[in-house]
Amino acid sequence: MEIVKDFKKAVSNIRNELKKYLTDNNLKALVLGLSGGIDSALCAALAYDVCIKNNIEFIGRSIAIESNKPDENKRGTMIGECYVTNYKHVDLTNSYLQIRNSLIENFESENFEDFGFKLRMGNIKARMRMIYLYELASKHKGMVLSTDNLTELLLGFWTLHGDVGDYGMIQQLWKTEVYQMSEYIAENEANEKQKSALKACINAVPTDGLGITNSDLDQLKASSYKEVDEILIDYLINKNNKYENHPVIQRHLKSEFKRKIPINLKREVFF
Repeated sequence: MEIVKDFKKAVSNIRNELKKYLTDNNLKALVLGLSGGIDSALCAALAYDVCIKNNIEFIGRSIAIESNKPDENKRGTMIGECYVTNYKHVDLTNSYLQIRNSLIENFESENFEDFGFKLRMGNIKARMRMIYLYELASKHKGMVLSTDNLTELLLGFWTLHGDVGDYGMIQQLWKTEVYQMSEYIAENEANEKQKSALKACINAVPTDGLGITNSDLDQLKASSYKEVDEILIDYLINKNNKYENHPVIQRHLKSEFKRKIPINLKREVFF
């Protein structure tokens, strides 16, 4: 797999493809969830130019639910104020607590500190955000942008029926390429306010914002996303099995089902 080196060309190509898709499908708006992380920040920076030049409404929402930290909300607002045409910060904590308390069977017996419980609640939060964003997209005759990158895709680092959108501009970019492309835009395209917002997201500790762990890397047992990408590339592309027992590769293998959902029976099974 070739590694992106010409980020000027890559950025231009991404925007041209997005413009063509919007035009071909007569879409009137783009909707993006702004987490305060680098992936949604890059998606905002990529799409903003296309929306402005083509009179497309760009709707961005920073959606807090209980476990989001103030610095995450701040970065989401910084990006929203720089890169979308319709921005709001919303807090769904009360709605989440009502759903959580009424939806979970035998809720009073749950261990709130258990990793499995936190993971389940994180999935609920992601699906609530999905509902909010898709309602906006339907209302404004638009689509929801996906913010997953290739590294997250290969690791199953998303919620089924949750934080996967309609159109992925960066889903074939390694996480390290996401950082590099964001640096390119910050240094070559951004004004001072935009640059400050992008740099804040670049330098932030990567987290899912769902309260599961303090950092993505805690779950991956790795020191950096550079290390994670190197392991994935060596295993998947170079076919080097020395990492087959590493938590990164084990997570990749165990999440394979998520990349094949829904699992459909073949028609011949019925006869």
